[in-house]
Amino acid sequence: MANQRALPQSKESLLQNYNKRLKDDIRSILDNLTEIIKTAKVEEETQVSRATQAEQDHYEMHVRAANIVRAGESLMKLVSDLKQFLILNDFPSVNEAISLQNQQLRSLQEECDKKLTSLRDEIAVDLYELEEEYYSSRYK
Repeated sequence: MANQRALPQSKESLLQNYNKRLKDDIRSILDNLTEIIKTAKVEEETQVSRATQAEQDHYEMHVRAANIVRAGESLMKLVSDLKQFLILNDFPSVNEAISLQNQQLRSLQEECDKKLTSLRDEIAVDLYELEEEYYSSRYK
């Protein structure tokens, strides 16, 4: 019961796409890191001169490091996409937040209504007293 209800096909395919991107990026990081470590080994003499081999290894390490950075950035983009997907498609929590906000606003409205009613009653009593005083005085 991971999903309480079945996801529509487009959402399901989107989640599968996210999962594939995650696996591909992690595989890319692992493969490139493994190759960098292999390149760092000192090898026996070959037909290529040592300086040329060092330059080639240096270039290959830069390319592989750039691939690792690209895969890391892709993972950060994936995290961002997942957050956006969750925010946009998490209707139960959005509805719950809206209901909670409505309850808070209704209680605030009731509190304001009570205060206004109390203030109206106080003003009515004071006005009645003032009218009594005015009509019973000699200045009317």
